[in-house]
Amino acid sequence: MSDISIRKIPYTKPSITALEVQYATDAAANGWGEHCYDYIVRFEEAFKAHLGVKYAIATSSCTGALHMGMHALGLGPGDEVIMADTNWIATAAPIVHLGATPVFVDILPDSWCLDPEQVEAAITPKTKAIVAVHLYGNLCDMDALLAIGERHGIPVIEDAAEAVGSVYHGKRAGSLGCFGAFSFHGTKTITTGEGGMFVTNDPNLYEQVLTLSNHGRAKGQIKQFWPDMVGFKYKMSNIQAAIGCAQLERVDELVSLKRNIFSVYEERLFDLPLNLNNQPKGCFNGYWMPTMVLHEEYSFCRDLLLDRLKSKGVDARVFFWPLSSINIKGRKASDEPFLSESIYTRALNLPSSYCMSTEDIELVCNSVREALFS
Repeated sequence: MSDISIRKIPYTKPSITALEVQYATDAAANGWGEHCYDYIVRFEEAFKAHLGVKYAIATSSCTGALHMGMHALGLGPGDEVIMADTNWIATAAPIVHLGATPVFVDILPDSWCLDPEQVEAAITPKTKAIVAVHLYGNLCDMDALLAIGERHGIPVIEDAAEAVGSVYHGKRAGSLGCFGAFSFHGTKTITTGEGGMFVTNDPNLYEQVLTLSNHGRAKGQIKQFWPDMVGFKYKMSNIQAAIGCAQLERVDELVSLKRNIFSVYEERLFDLPLNLNNQPKGCFNGYWMPTMVLHEEYSFCRDLLLDRLKSKGVDARVFFWPLSSINIKGRKASDEPFLSESIYTRALNLPSSYCMSTEDIELVCNSVREALFS
């Protein structure tokens, strides 16, 4: 029999307070008819002010935001989009849905984000976009990527699904590219349950995505139920947006909690042969998901550590598999061995639930030590 006294430590869990309940209750009770968009508009306005961008559209997911933004950029069959091999499939899926081809490049050993040198080497006449994914809160080298994009006339898209709270040299993640996409899934730093956000400073791109997001009905169209094009249905609900409004009012508190959790990990694991999320000079990491990567020269069984943690009630996550190993319609940019093809075997996402105590983190760290040295 299992020990029911073991405390369960989820790898992540949102922080929901009376404020979220109050806003959601108000939306459920009163957010209908002429008020059915009130919290959506409020959330969009607050998020673009937080991010420092001109336009924001609340969506049902980050994947939907990426899909519409890529569609508005004209991506389609025969086109190629460069992205990092280490990623969740949600970034590649819209590329494939549009008929384009994801081209995978390797990652940097410190940030685990795409390598700008390999990005430039992978560019062909078919390349129509570069997707910069800020992995686990870590930041891509946006200066290098934006310079590459400018030299070649290729837009740089930011997938900031995991980077609420991260800041790149004074600018928030998601605000630097031609457009940015965010996730408010229940695992993320701020949540609406499911949900996302499309952001941009480009008025033309904004108008196109706004039309696409509502079944192709343009904002100025006066004919009722008249679609100007075939669009999508990726809108966020008013109740979801109400929760988002409350979460956004608390974003500084939530990011601070994430950073405090990470700092305890950093303190307790500093002497072990592993690397944690990096924070380059001039940047600010929101540390959405504390992640450990063991040094290559050490023997390590990731699954053994996962089992050890599970036996103590601790949930953890595997590092993303290389997308080039998955049966999707993409290809590696090079035949050379990638770091992405080996790093996941010696890496693990550590729990970072808001409900974690220092004692919980110490339990995780002690389990890591036992797995490495027992």
